Amino acid sequence: MKKIIMVMAILMFAGAAGAGPQVPQGKPLKLVLAKQSTVPMVNVMKDFSDLCPNVTLTTDPQRSDYMLYAGGWSGAYGFMVIAKGGDTLYATKTVMLSNAVKDVCKYLNTRP
Repeated sequence: MKKIIMVMAILMFAGAAGAGPQVPQGKPLKLVLAKQSTVPMVNVMKDFSDLCPNVTLTTDPQRSDYMLYAGGWSGAYGFMVIAKGGDTLYATKTVMLSNAVKDVCKYLNTRP
């Protein structure tokens, strides 16, 4: 009986140990990518779907909650979140695209 309990405890710990840090998940949001963005939409969408599943990209500015400027290239990314009306709300610069997406995701999911 002790062996069974020990094996179950090991399996439960192994499952929890494999879980990496989670980005907070909030309400569903839609972003439109700014036309001036230099990072391809497919690259941005890939990371958002992996790291921030409550955020989707739309091509319709009228249906979006925010605009996202995604600029830069490998090793130097700059993202900026823009509210409707044009106010700049948040900006981040990172080396990796995935980190820029994580930063934006964390920011969006902490907004009321």
